[in-house]
Amino acid sequence: MVLLQETDLPRRTLGVGQRPALIVVDMMFGFTDPASPLGSSQPEVVKANIDLLRAFRALSLPVIFTAMVYDSDEQASVFRERVPALNCLVPGSRWIEIDSQLTKLENEPVVWKHWASGFFGTDLHARLQALEVDSVVVTGLTTSGCVRATAVDGLQHNYRTVVASDAVGDRNAEAHLANLHDLHAKYVDVQPNHEIIASLSKLPKLSG
Repeated sequence: MVLLQETDLPRRTLGVGQRPALIVVDMMFGFTDPASPLGSSQPEVVKANIDLLRAFRALSLPVIFTAMVYDSDEQASVFRERVPALNCLVPGSRWIEIDSQLTKLENEPVVWKHWASGFFGTDLHARLQALEVDSVVVTGLTTSGCVRATAVDGLQHNYRTVVASDAVGDRNAEAHLANLHDLHAKYVDVQPNHEIIASLSKLPKLSG
């Protein structure tokens, strides 16, 4: 649980709406495999994502994955100059594949991106609109990077946004906790899996 401090602004918990989507951020081998230049060992995060995927799939709710890839030198050139490890994320590499433990289904799209946010320079917002989504649950890696950027942009696209605290992780434990606190205090709801799944259980199962 993320606890607010006396200095934090008053806020309300909104939770998920009637048509939430799950956005699984960068759960690629490039981030989940410690052998990758960008990776770290995150077995608890992988398991928590599997649990949420199971809950969303059981209700036929939308699931969208994001992944990073670079197929030209011009794409995010300054970002890659600053973080050279990103250059391993090229077409054909194992590092851009969604971790097989998540068993991504054929009808679950991957939104390819070049920057931290799943929304920036992609069609993610258009996809969510087409699905009539009113809220998003954000999971994945890393809390201080692509998860945070995607969650903040979720709010900035006017979606109720929830970050699943069990299902996100970071190479830096202090950064993980600090960013969860900051997100919860200023921008989005941060909730553990069991609270999110309990909210989902109250929704009617949708077809398609």
